[in-house]
Amino acid sequence: MKKVLVFTHSAGFRHSYIPTAVEVLVKLGERSREFEVLATEEPADLDHQSLGEYSALIFLTSGELPLTEEQKRALIDYVRGGGAFIGVHNAADTFYSFKEYGEMLGGYFLAHPWTQLVKVKVEDQSHPSTKHLPPSFETLEEVYTFKEWSRERTHVLISLDNSSVDLSKGTRPDNDYALAWCHNYGSGRVFYTAFGHFTWLWRQEWFQKHLIGGILWATAKA
Repeated sequence: MKKVLVFTHSAGFRHSYIPTAVEVLVKLGERSREFEVLATEEPADLDHQSLGEYSALIFLTSGELPLTEEQKRALIDYVRGGGAFIGVHNAADTFYSFKEYGEMLGGYFLAHPWTQLVKVKVEDQSHPSTKHLPPSFETLEEVYTFKEWSRERTHVLISLDNSSVDLSKGTRPDNDYALAWCHNYGSGRVFYTAFGHFTWLWRQEWFQKHLIGGILWATAKA
């Protein structure tokens, strides 16, 4: 069975959802019989030798993670060499000083101008992470906006319906607010979802299916 490493180190703001997220991810792996989840906060667990044991990395992280330069290189080499990387919500609020991380992920957190009930648009209804979703739906979320991000460099899965927010609070001149995306990175695959701020969301069936679809896509299982 594939092994998935969930990295939960918070060098910045620590989200209260993390314990529930680990519990949910463990159960998703068990129910799907596709992968076994191991969770850690220890930076020492991310080195060339250790990473080679895992089919995917899931980051629930924040801030400037205390990884050595060698560990940072191991992370990028892991994904570029064919590994799967799944970033959830605050994974984009991570490693601002490590530009290759941002390039790998697709962008960085800039602001969260809207924490409210929003409407979102599913731009790709054929992807394993979104095929269960309607063309549009509403959810309560702390909406992230991003910098150093462009849809030219990734494949957008879900985006914000701008009609559901006060755009004057936005942060991007193009008003392009993606909420989930995926792309290849070298020989590896990257899936990112900006959803997940609220603990209760991790108990929602649509979000769990969204996550496992992203994980299976990233590990080339779906």
